Amino acid sequence: MIESQKHKMSLSHQPPKNSINPDTGLGWVKRLLPVARSHRKYLITGLSVGALALILNVAVPAIAKEAIDAAIGSRISDLTMWAIILIIVGVGRFATGALYRISLFKVAWGVETDLRALLYSHLTKLSFSYFDRTQSGQIISRANSDIRSIQVLLAFGPLIAMSIISFILAFCFMLTLHVPLTLVSLCTLPGVYFFGQKLRHSVFPLTWVSQARLAELATIVDENINGTRVVKSFAAEEQQVTLLQKAARHIEWVNVQTIKERAKFNPIIEALPRIGMAIVLLYGGLLAIDEQVSIGALFAFNAYVIMLQAPFRMFGFLLLQTQRASASASRIFEVLDEKPEISDLPSAVELNRIEGSITFKGVNFSYKNSKDPAERGDNNPQNQIISYLNLHIKAGESVAIVGMTGSGKSTIARLLTRFYDVDSGSISIDGNDIRNIRLNSLRQKIGIVFDEPFLFSTSIGENISYGNPNASDAEIHEAAKKAQAYNFISDLEDGFSTVVGERGYTLSGGQRQRIALARSLLEKPNILILDDATSAIDVGVESLIHDELKSSLRDTTTILIAQRVSTIALADRVVLLQDGAITDEGSHSSLLERNELYASIIAEGTSRTSEEAD
Repeated sequence: MIESQKHKMSLSHQPPKNSINPDTGLGWVKRLLPVARSHRKYLITGLSVGALALILNVAVPAIAKEAIDAAIGSRISDLTMWAIILIIVGVGRFATGALYRISLFKVAWGVETDLRALLYSHLTKLSFSYFDRTQSGQIISRANSDIRSIQVLLAFGPLIAMSIISFILAFCFMLTLHVPLTLVSLCTLPGVYFFGQKLRHSVFPLTWVSQARLAELATIVDENINGTRVVKSFAAEEQQVTLLQKAARHIEWVNVQTIKERAKFNPIIEALPRIGMAIVLLYGGLLAIDEQVSIGALFAFNAYVIMLQAPFRMFGFLLLQTQRASASASRIFEVLDEKPEISDLPSAVELNRIEGSITFKGVNFSYKNSKDPAERGDNNPQNQIISYLNLHIKAGESVAIVGMTGSGKSTIARLLTRFYDVDSGSISIDGNDIRNIRLNSLRQKIGIVFDEPFLFSTSIGENISYGNPNASDAEIHEAAKKAQAYNFISDLEDGFSTVVGERGYTLSGGQRQRIALARSLLEKPNILILDDATSAIDVGVESLIHDELKSSLRDTTTILIAQRVSTIALADRVVLLQDGAITDEGSHSSLLERNELYASIIAEGTSRTSEEAD
């Protein structure tokens, strides 16, 4: 496992070819507009107040010009009037500026929240094949750091945009003061644009790679935390730390390269406007000496030159944030553009009431997108996990599916719940092809308990009632009793209110399986799939569970995936699966007598059970 992770980290992430070019436009901004429109109240308020703040800001130098000229001319009344106006404008500028920032930051935070909800909502609709081929860290990174990058740009972008508008208005005022001096002040702009483009082209690919590297790091941290028991059991802490350090160094390298690129161009971009200002001061001073412009006009002109500089002072920051947001947006929309492979057909119907008969007819299937060669079926000459499977299960019948590891037992459960779609053939319930049934309706009728159950970091009671949040305490307790979980839960200090740790790791494997079983039993499904659901439960408790299941599941169609004889004994019929195809079926005793493969599987399961009992 360690070696495969090291190899994974050695791969270099490159941005998609259609994303490397920073001149791909602002299409991602257009795609964000519908999200921003839902916050139009604050958006309109912010832009309106911002426009007023902008006008007041640009008016300050012009008012100061009049006040200075009045003071030089000893016009006391005019000086007093302009001074009062300047104070009023200053207070107004402060108030409107504060309201403007608050409003636009609320928009930025709102868009961040909505975009994260939109992304998560879309992720819940994606098929399992997407998660098979995508690292969890890549998904988490998009939901966190990538969305945060967009939020930062939305928060500060309008402020920078206002600076650009100030630039235009200041330029217009400058033209009214002195045209030649205004033109001189613009002499460095072509250089700023040229070096800004150079910076833009060099930073974007690095920004994309940086985001991908951060996602890699998130994956490693996630694996280390969730796999901490494996890490500690193999005393592999140092190896994992080394792996994390290697990933961190990758990020460090990319960030250093980004800083180097910025260090090459940012000083030039920031210095050019200052050079221009020095030229303006020299030329303007000479004009003032020759009395071609007033002292007040020269002061106002210098103030406007400072306004011209403001966008350039933030130019590097704007470029970096824009490129980062653009790279993040491309990664987010890459997920949002992912189409679910499994979705409701327009003609799909609700499955209101069912008897529970199941038919697999000529079913073929392979995991085309899996990262695991064994799961893809690479060991199978025809690359199939399920090969022309034909199986009919009557309503209310209990069928045990037995086979070697990798024979396709669990895949049958995944196909029945439409976690994946068959490559060919069909699966039907009560004669209805499951592809013609709405997904929610289908899955609400089927309960499934896996051998490695997942529990949420909430209370035990909330975990049991996860599929039925409105269940009463009595119903939750009854389901726990059927799963033989009531006694151990009651013995806990907080009982059903006990909060389990992440993934339920504060509980034993058998306890987690019993809670997961209670969760499915509470739903009272028409079809129940137990995929080695009691493999971690000791034989004595398992026997009590089976006694309860025999009575409570009398009218429920049940599929048992197991190797334990005690579990197989619940079945009315046993099906032997080999290389994805049914090779034999019958009662447990008849198969044990005539089929060597079945006998060896049962012997292996019995041996494992005996070892666990010891």
